[in-house]
Amino acid sequence: MVGRARLEMKRHARRLGAAAPALVAALGVAMAASSTPRPEIDKTAEAAARITRGDLTDRGFDALTARLDTAQLALAIRHDPTLRTPALYGLTPGWESLGLAGKPSLDPGASGLDAQRMNAAMPNASGALRPARPFVLKASADDRRRALRCLTQAVYYEAALEPGLGQDAVAQVVLNRVRDPNYANSVCGVVFEGAERTTGCQFSFTCDGSLSQAPVKWAWDRAQIVAERALNGHVAAHVGTATHYHADYVHPWWSPTLAKITQVGAHIFYRWKGLAGETASFRQAYAGREPVIDEARFSRPRLIQAATTPADDAGAVETAGLRQVEIDGQTRVVGVASLGGRRLPSREEVAAINERLKSLETPPSPAATPPAAPPPGAVPMAVEEVGRPSA
Repeated sequence: MVGRARLEMKRHARRLGAAAPALVAALGVAMAASSTPRPEIDKTAEAAARITRGDLTDRGFDALTARLDTAQLALAIRHDPTLRTPALYGLTPGWESLGLAGKPSLDPGASGLDAQRMNAAMPNASGALRPARPFVLKASADDRRRALRCLTQAVYYEAALEPGLGQDAVAQVVLNRVRDPNYANSVCGVVFEGAERTTGCQFSFTCDGSLSQAPVKWAWDRAQIVAERALNGHVAAHVGTATHYHADYVHPWWSPTLAKITQVGAHIFYRWKGLAGETASFRQAYAGREPVIDEARFSRPRLIQAATTPADDAGAVETAGLRQVEIDGQTRVVGVASLGGRRLPSREEVAAINERLKSLETPPSPAATPPAAPPPGAVPMAVEEVGRPSA
């Protein structure tokens, strides 16, 4: 019995020995397969999962398409009908790279949430941040007083509820424009540029009646400290050569034409694309004097803005004009109408605005178009009356 068992074991060993080369060969094939380059589709799928974070809703697709240039997006739309959504403002895709002509308006969407999604889907431009040189104001005592007031007004009315870094960034934008050949060469000149026109003000508080509101002292003092520091050479390095910004709950038509730098608080900051946004391009010399601003004139509202309540993910609560905000680590309850100075239109004013817009959107009736005058010397033709009832 024992001898028979030993014989069976020897036979089994011989079978394993004969099969060993095949096992080694199969293992080699498996190892070779594991070391071959991975298919590109696997890498693409991993990249898509990383960008969307597994979110295959509209937000995830927006994050994907935001990384495509115009040619890539056109190719993707050609092969994926689900991407065939109307272009922004109904313009040809890629219009922002063709020129600055476009729809000169803000597009906040129904509640500002649509604009926030579009802004979030637009990534910061790679390597867009450029250093700004310190601006040290050298002027007479009167001119310095005017410059300080104008810059304080810009910081206060544009960013009273923003964190310190946000206020520094607004002041930096103003001083960058002073050095930019595209703008005025004084602080007050930049802040009030275009304010004499109802549609040309660069900073809306200079033409929407905000200046008629007395500032809140603690907020004004805070903005003045920021302005003084900026006029003494402080640089907001986190925005560099930024010359534009807007609130995140609106999506301006011009935002795709500029290089997005970063977002600070509720404001998104941009610089010029190309050489115009480089540090060396900010070479305009300061005028050395500040214009005298007629604040009584600019306190009268000449531009009415529709009321927009932004979605605030920072936990701010707004009730009956009061808002609870956290500023530099301190929680405050402030009146939105008085702090920041934005004047909200009345119901009658909104109705009047809508009526004027409706008249512009309604095409003229063909019957109201007068007939073209016949050319000189032409003989009028008789017109036969068709279908007129007989007497």
